[in-house]
Amino acid sequence: MLPAATEIVCALGGEAALVGRSHECDYPPSVRGLPVVSRPALSLDGLAQSEIDHAVAGRLASGESLYLLDEDLLNGLAPDVILTQDLCQVCAPSGNELTRALASIAPRPEVVYLTPRTLADIDANILEVGRAIGRDAEARAVVARNRERLARLTPPAERRRVVFLEWTDPPYCAGHWMPEMIALAGGDDPLGRSGADSVRITWDDVRAARPEVVIVAPCGYGLAEAERLARTIPAIPNARVVPVDANAFFARPGPRYAEGVEALARAFAG
Repeated sequence: MLPAATEIVCALGGEAALVGRSHECDYPPSVRGLPVVSRPALSLDGLAQSEIDHAVAGRLASGESLYLLDEDLLNGLAPDVILTQDLCQVCAPSGNELTRALASIAPRPEVVYLTPRTLADIDANILEVGRAIGRDAEARAVVARNRERLARLTPPAERRRVVFLEWTDPPYCAGHWMPEMIALAGGDDPLGRSGADSVRITWDDVRAARPEVVIVAPCGYGLAEAERLARTIPAIPNARVVPVDANAFFARPGPRYAEGVEALARAFAG
């Protein structure tokens, strides 16, 4: 039910056991042939960021879900384990949708909820997925490799003042595990909320932070869209604007987070 969970399963060598995916699970590319058990309740194709923000906020305010599950398909796939999340109603199907769907599935599968807020939580999620799918040793190896990569990292000699944007219209600050990634890479984001939800900020807030580097990492977007959106933000005095692939390395709390820290370190050193 979650792109990060799909990545974790594949990183642990368990791709052959996957029987279904969410509509957003697209990495590794080989998973795209799996049956799709979820779809968005809103049609957001072609909408600007501000329009998406308005539509999502309106649906959440009404108490309606942002996602729909194909309960018949899910029942027919008869999974032993369902990997989902209960962190963000915007990012992927969460508890409410799945609770309804599970009522029709017999026997009831094990449901693993991934709710990471820090890098340590992401490591714990990788280990929990490993336990659930019988790949404990592989999970421990993935966690160890990520920690080794971070231990070898050489951040810039001087810490960079940074603003990391998880959305640009309206702007949202860095939240959850992102401030930790920024700090490991040699940056300091005064607007970041470590371990907490990303929140809406203003462009005045961004300018007042006096960043040397502005990272554009819109949640749900790849590098091409980040590059396009980076060209639309207001001028930030004395700041380099660096678009990044949020889906690959930042927004999805999975096995590639160490690569994300490395990418930030390169951006701060440039």
